[in-house]
Amino acid sequence: MSALRSGFALVLAFCLWAGQTAVASAQTYPNKPIHIVVPFAPGGITDIVARALASKLSENWGQQVVIENKPGASGQLGTDYVARAAPDGYTLLVSADTTFVMNQHLFSKLNSNPIDDFVPISGLGISPQALAVHPSVPVNNVKELIELAKKKPGEITYGTFGSGSSGHLNIEWFQGLTGTKFTPVHYRGAAPAITDVVGGHIQMIIVSIGLIEQNWQAGKLKVLAFGSTKRIPQYPNVPTIAESGFPEFEAGSWYGLAAPKGTPRDIVEKLSAETQKIFNDPAFQEKYLAKSFIFSIASSPATFAERLRADSERWGKVIRDAKVKVE
Repeated sequence: MSALRSGFALVLAFCLWAGQTAVASAQTYPNKPIHIVVPFAPGGITDIVARALASKLSENWGQQVVIENKPGASGQLGTDYVARAAPDGYTLLVSADTTFVMNQHLFSKLNSNPIDDFVPISGLGISPQALAVHPSVPVNNVKELIELAKKKPGEITYGTFGSGSSGHLNIEWFQGLTGTKFTPVHYRGAAPAITDVVGGHIQMIIVSIGLIEQNWQAGKLKVLAFGSTKRIPQYPNVPTIAESGFPEFEAGSWYGLAAPKGTPRDIVEKLSAETQKIFNDPAFQEKYLAKSFIFSIASSPATFAERLRADSERWGKVIRDAKVKVE
């Protein structure tokens, strides 16, 4: 009996120590610089979102937050780096939906998988896309585009920013929903694809609103609809693709924050709470997000994890049905 009591006392002591350690880690974190890795080149929307977060975290916590851009291998170079980092809350990943959910279905082999090797902290922002065509295309809305595409299957070309990119997969999904067929033309980025739509070399593109706003307002492109779930406040007269008869359709790129698997739960919760506070602040949204048409999706770790699960299921089906592979 005494041995049992001793064992129980040992377990109780360990639990108390573990609990005190967890509380202590939350109270002292962060006590050194935090490094946020962006697995893409500087200047893109992922980088913009990460730098905005870093700026406010540093300001609010009085601790340096450093952005490290590690582009390469469709985002996997930087992602793998964070997966191998110490799970202590001082090396974090900010990346896009392609990294978090799409790559696992596009590549036959990955060194790290965000579903298995990371702890979700919070969603950050979503950047809805605009479905745009060259002014010479004789359509003015989604219904007319579908009708034209069915009359001329495969004749309408669209630009992507790479095979397996959101600009590619969103049109693949649109085709599956509408029974249409378009022909992709793959580019190494959004900029050359937009240039060729403006030049009339290809007819269509679906891309972040902020990237085509200037050409659209100059009359060089015609926007048929937005891929947001509801109308955009800046352009309330532009309909969504969802309200054009496809309520499940949402086209946009989103961005999130994650940590290596094994990061203490209290640190994850502290990071998530602070991130939600930052991204849901109207002043922050106005200063950092609105001009790039980015909308907050800051959330609890559980809510972000559910987004990962649901999006992985959806994109897995789209990618399998379209037989898209990237090697």
